[in-house]
Amino acid sequence: MKQEFIFIGPPGSGKGTQTKMLSKDYNLPHIDTGSLLREEISAGTQEGKLANSYMEKGQLVPIELVSGIIKNRLLKSDCQNGFILDGYPRSLEQAYALDTILEEIDKNLDVNPIVFYFEVNPEKLIERLVNRRTCSKCGAIYNLKTMKLQDETKCEKCGGTLLQREDDNEETAKKRFQTYFEQTAPLIDLYKKRGILVKLDASLSIEEIYKNLTGAIKENVYS
Repeated sequence: MKQEFIFIGPPGSGKGTQTKMLSKDYNLPHIDTGSLLREEISAGTQEGKLANSYMEKGQLVPIELVSGIIKNRLLKSDCQNGFILDGYPRSLEQAYALDTILEEIDKNLDVNPIVFYFEVNPEKLIERLVNRRTCSKCGAIYNLKTMKLQDETKCEKCGGTLLQREDDNEETAKKRFQTYFEQTAPLIDLYKKRGILVKLDASLSIEEIYKNLTGAIKENVYS
């Protein structure tokens, strides 16, 4: 049975952490739009060069171009049994574009995506972002306030240097939330009306969120 999962939620809500865990346990590819664009640019593909031409100018990559890149990725063999889509869609326009993509690649398959909405108080998110650190080597994510580290400058997994993203500050975080709620929040209503939205309390611990996430998958997929 093909499994299609879409993660939506504001920056810092923990989508990335949960995606990595789910991808490993369910053997499904984690498709992150930002990483996908960077890979296309690094590989020097035609789509990547075109996307980079917009990004270098500080412009948004056209929806048609992003949709094409997403479609090509979902058509790869490792997505045959499903995927976890993280960072797309981010607007109603992208959601409708994704509808078209899934209709085409799924054809006559009896499959409906499950959309997980990571819900959390904006104030807690800002606190989480300001204290977030990422390993420069393995990409592991830490939180200085909730995780007790012997050395707050080194990764406990590989020894890499822990860095704070330039945009992980209170002022930038507030602007990111404003953009998110203006553009992405309408998706919540769209998917709720379709009956495929599952809300997750993202203020809980990583373990509790994952337990609720996998429990919801079993209930929705196998019931």
